Amino acid sequence: MSTPTGVPVRPGKIIAVHVAYESRAAQRGKRPAQPSYFLKTASSVAGTGETIERPAGTSLLAFEGEVAIVIGTAARGITETDAWSHVAGVTASNDFGLYDMKTPDKGSNVRSKSRDGYTPLGPELIPAAEAAPESLRIRTWVNGEVVQDDGTSAEQLIFSLPRIIADLSQHLTLEPGDVILTGTPAGSSVVAPGDTVEVEVTAASANGGELSSGRLSTTVVEGPGGFDESLGSLPAVNETLTVDAWGSREAAGLPAEDAAATVEGGLGEDLVARLTEAPTAGLSAQLRARGLNNVVIEGVAPLQPGAKVVGTAKTLRFVPNREDLFKSHGGGYNAQKQAFDSIRPGEVIVIEARGESGSGTLGDILALRAKSLGATGVITDGGVRDSAEVAGILPVFATAKNPAVLGRRHVPWESDVAVACGNATVLPGDVIVADDDGAIVIPRDLAEEVVDAALAKEIEDGWVADQVAAGNPIEGLFPPKGEWKAKFEDWKASR
Repeated sequence: MSTPTGVPVRPGKIIAVHVAYESRAAQRGKRPAQPSYFLKTASSVAGTGETIERPAGTSLLAFEGEVAIVIGTAARGITETDAWSHVAGVTASNDFGLYDMKTPDKGSNVRSKSRDGYTPLGPELIPAAEAAPESLRIRTWVNGEVVQDDGTSAEQLIFSLPRIIADLSQHLTLEPGDVILTGTPAGSSVVAPGDTVEVEVTAASANGGELSSGRLSTTVVEGPGGFDESLGSLPAVNETLTVDAWGSREAAGLPAEDAAATVEGGLGEDLVARLTEAPTAGLSAQLRARGLNNVVIEGVAPLQPGAKVVGTAKTLRFVPNREDLFKSHGGGYNAQKQAFDSIRPGEVIVIEARGESGSGTLGDILALRAKSLGATGVITDGGVRDSAEVAGILPVFATAKNPAVLGRRHVPWESDVAVACGNATVLPGDVIVADDDGAIVIPRDLAEEVVDAALAKEIEDGWVADQVAAGNPIEGLFPPKGEWKAKFEDWKASR
């Protein structure tokens, strides 16, 4: 129930924008090229002064202060120029989300953001005719302290408010009383029972004064938990969700990643440089000398000859396709998408596909995402779709090219676990090196020792090659022994 000039108490639909603020994009490290949306239920609407429940047993309830647009007249297929004329007004909103339910939701946000009371609106509507869309200010307070303060100018928004309205109108009819939540700026974080969150939208009026929505106040209380596993998924959290909910590792109380880990997947620039110089054949020989024979990822080859990959393993596991499991695990924000969305700089995505090349295990979109997050490559013992495009994006080693989609052979199951790729066991954090000879796995604690030995052997092999090229027989020379060993040591000392 609502009127074109009032704050809706039961909108026909609520459409929320994922990311629209430059500050939020910078905080998340992901800047969208186009706006994207999700729906919230009308039953999640609440007014000012009400409470919101954080279910017992959960911990990641996050607030998001936002400007809410209330549609005044129906809009379908309108232009950006005309869009604001279809708005009745704007008000304050809080797009609460329970990150504990993000993973089970698989991107839909139904359980995480549509719970009762999770969309407070109001208390007053600022008429659109009196407020230019680029002149709004959004502020959020937690327990009286300002935590968000941003605006809707062209410099502050990735997508203008009229553009969001016009874009939505291309796909559906916006009706009077519908609400659009326009994204949150940086500063969103976690709140707990006992906290009070206030949101206010203001705008400069034509006479030089200030128009205000008033403060929208919500207090967090603890609600019942006890989710029934027999009915559906249970809450689940991980480090990535925790950081996203809190806004930073520091705010979440997690140890900071050092510069080397951020830049090079934890290896450091010097070690990466040495591993890049060393051939896999030499590294493999040194691992064999230390009793490690089963470290070759068999059957994989670079899509682009001459490619080199060095980094730490980010693992992803597929299981054989089973129709009921693909239905529950294959769609939405599945394990594959979550893995590619949580890559750290310097990591190599290593995919267990059981040697099954009858469908792709990644394509160009996931390759682009991996590159944007700083991945150094992908190793898969399955197939690759869009192979020509993927080869031009980042180094990928695979067993085959295949146009078929993932679901023809695989169900994306889990990430950051031990995987079997090309008959080699790969643990998260293992060092991966790949070149035209293939790909190998190096235990992290052996990387320094192995690469130094391999590079030293490369120097010796280069000297031996020069002697053979000069016409000398290989007896006693390969490897150097006796007189040849002495000659090599003299040559090395003279360098």
